[in-house]
Amino acid sequence: MDRDKQQTRSLQTELKTRVDGDGQEMVIEGYFAVFNQPTELWAGAFEQIAPDAFNSTLGNDVRALINHDTMFVLGRNKAGTLELKADSHGLWGRVKVNPNDSDAVNLYERVKRGDVDQCSFGFNILKEDIDFRDDGSVLWTLRNIDLHEVSVCTFPAYQATGVQARKAELEQHKSRQLEQRKQNLKARLRKNA
Repeated sequence: MDRDKQQTRSLQTELKTRVDGDGQEMVIEGYFAVFNQPTELWAGAFEQIAPDAFNSTLGNDVRALINHDTMFVLGRNKAGTLELKADSHGLWGRVKVNPNDSDAVNLYERVKRGDVDQCSFGFNILKEDIDFRDDGSVLWTLRNIDLHEVSVCTFPAYQATGVQARKAELEQHKSRQLEQRKQNLKARLRKNA
């Protein structure tokens, strides 16, 4: 997989809204990623996030967006309007909604009503493990992630490019396995000749 290409991953979650403090601060919060929960990319191909995958990236300048659109910034950790932390369950986030931003307030109301309840995150893969299983399935475990953004989404989904890259990686592995089998067979035939 191309490590320089930004990836996105999505999660059906339970985002919540609440009012903090003296009733003046609207908040959207929930999990943007869950650990050790395999997601099926296609039949027999899975991906999951390791519990320590975000450890080195939470200090990044991360933005909270609406539907991955950089025109709609909900919060930013550098500005203190986005809080992110990893716990035993996953990557939890809390966004302070700007009451003067009509897009943010509208999204807050949509989350509050339950119309929008999904999220996603954008990142680069720094380190991952690949487990090619005996049953023909494969599991990628993301070990170290360079996080760029988290998004509250209407229709989150794995980007087709990410799935295509995973499929290409799997095909390369199968091709290498086939070539190795051919070489082994040729060596046995030469030995027996």
